[in-house]
Amino acid sequence: MRAAFIAMRPLLLHPDCRCEAVERIAAEVTGSSPAGLVVRYFVAGDIRGLSLPLPSGPTRTDELWRHSCFELFLRAGEADAYYEFNFSPSLQWAAYRFDNYRQGMRMVEMPAPRIEMRQDGDIFELQAALALDMLLEPDGEADWNLALSAIIEERNGQISYWALAHPSGKPDFHSPNTFALSLPIQIRS
Repeated sequence: MRAAFIAMRPLLLHPDCRCEAVERIAAEVTGSSPAGLVVRYFVAGDIRGLSLPLPSGPTRTDELWRHSCFELFLRAGEADAYYEFNFSPSLQWAAYRFDNYRQGMRMVEMPAPRIEMRQDGDIFELQAALALDMLLEPDGEADWNLALSAIIEERNGQISYWALAHPSGKPDFHSPNTFALSLPIQIRS
């Protein structure tokens, strides 16, 4: 994998949502060696006003999106198939592959991503490192389109949706319109 790329982008609050505790969210994607990706999410605001699950252990868990959770979607070029990765402050995670828009969902067999968190005053950071070698053949190379998103639950129960881009209508992180970042990923045997 080319380790030279790094991309930092702001996540936008969905226009139909409110979030009193968060001022802004940004995400950073970095290539790592030999075949991985590191994504970091930075949440700025009144972190005490957020409902963040306590760390419980790195277990695969479904429906993490029902509470505070950070997501990464990957699609090779303009392919119909894509991957979804969910990372929770609880250290729980999920990985799925879809054949097409919200169709053909199945779990991806992979090692657990390494999820780390830290808080410094009004900044909460979640970092997830994951292996991508199961996505590409050795000596494979592709420009991958990424969608980065966050679901934020506040202590008052209000949930907001953040993404690089939003389609019109209700929040939908699976929409092809949300794959707003393109990065070159290469694996050599």
